[in-house]
Amino acid sequence: MNDISSAIPAPGILELSAVEAIAEIREGHLSPLDVIDASIVHIEATDGAINAIPVRCFEAARIAASRLMEKRVTGGDWPLLCGLPLAVKDNSDVAGVPTSGGSALTAGRIPDISDPAIDRLQRAGAIVIGKSNLSELGGANTTNALFGATRNPFFPALTSGGSSGGSAAALAAHQVYLGHGNDVGGSLRTPAAFCGVAGLRPTPGLVPRKPLSDPFDTIFVEGPMARTIPDLALMLDAMSGFHSTDLLSRSRNTSFHDAASQPHWAVRVAVSEDLGMLPVAGDIRSGFRGAIDGLQRAGCAISEAAPDLSGIPDVIRALRGLAYLATWGKHWPALRDRFTPEVGGDIAYGENLSVSDIAQAIEHRATLYRRMMGFFKNVDVLICPTTQVRPFPVEIPWPADIDGQACESYIDWIMITYVWSVLGCPALAVPAGRDPNGMPVSLQVVGPPHSEERLLSVAARIEQEFTSGS
Repeated sequence: MNDISSAIPAPGILELSAVEAIAEIREGHLSPLDVIDASIVHIEATDGAINAIPVRCFEAARIAASRLMEKRVTGGDWPLLCGLPLAVKDNSDVAGVPTSGGSALTAGRIPDISDPAIDRLQRAGAIVIGKSNLSELGGANTTNALFGATRNPFFPALTSGGSSGGSAAALAAHQVYLGHGNDVGGSLRTPAAFCGVAGLRPTPGLVPRKPLSDPFDTIFVEGPMARTIPDLALMLDAMSGFHSTDLLSRSRNTSFHDAASQPHWAVRVAVSEDLGMLPVAGDIRSGFRGAIDGLQRAGCAISEAAPDLSGIPDVIRALRGLAYLATWGKHWPALRDRFTPEVGGDIAYGENLSVSDIAQAIEHRATLYRRMMGFFKNVDVLICPTTQVRPFPVEIPWPADIDGQACESYIDWIMITYVWSVLGCPALAVPAGRDPNGMPVSLQVVGPPHSEERLLSVAARIEQEFTSGS
């Protein structure tokens, strides 16, 4: 890669992790207004190069920081997140801030209340600094007709991934301490991998979701993104828990930050570079193998294994087509020109499904779920690559082929994340160093439903290994 550039340097206090910044605020060495002002100055200085946060609410953020400080002066306790700046993906509502969704179909609405997960973060002391850029209506490359493309802070000619690419890029550029995203087929994990940060797709129900057109959906989830695993875990503590508007949501009785503070290897770790069925680019395989070798040298006992997921791509295409038709069918085909070709193709695919096609997809999904649960009876975590390809030119919507195998659809290149979405598994993208070209290497740590504590502990141990200089 010839156009490698350094990530945008972080000034002063923005070099701190979220956990470190919170400690400085609690000790009186920093204030919420200090970190908000630093974030604003850095966004204004750097975002022209990457376009991560196109919608900004700087004055509201300063007011929120001042109010938090006033409460503290009058004897109140600092909330969990102590006024740290947060980027919120622009398909989720923040009270008083426009929500665009990156599309003319959804732009222009100014909500009165924040979505449940965002409201939890705000109540925990996070301060929204702006709305982060995203893919238009669900693609996997962060670009849209309203705000254009978000660039990778390390390689500006390349994509940041999607659809939560704005949050990932803002984190990598040290514009914010915490980033919000959501995930259907990999939207938290793919951009985290491309930008060298961490992103967690939690088990459905752990984090309350925004109101959905289909409240019975089990694939869409909200989740945290951060630069470190302890930061990610602390953010998950703040945004998880029961909310009555999400029928899947549940209460929790654990501290995820405590789990991340106790890094250790799981006893039974399986690895697979392609899940036995997916095309994976040679440079991704090489980076993955190098990272796994490093884990083994550090004492992680590893076996080569993966569940049999044969047939899952067809299940994914059917369920995606059905979901997109249900969500957008009321606008189709009358507003066909408002949709990207990829999303339009998903809707058309859903239209052409027969009742038998849908029944077969549901039945096979159930079979694969039971097969996957059987696999995890004998394995604590599975580690695989987070992506099948490395970042590609920002102008390209999706790669035409993977290691010489043609991509038939724009979701073929994210199958390695999508499979876990369909099966309800939590999956965590954790940075694992760099390859010889300077590209971030990312490991996807996967477990059975409700295994977030274990994933965070293992991911923290991986992070420890790749940041220790050993």
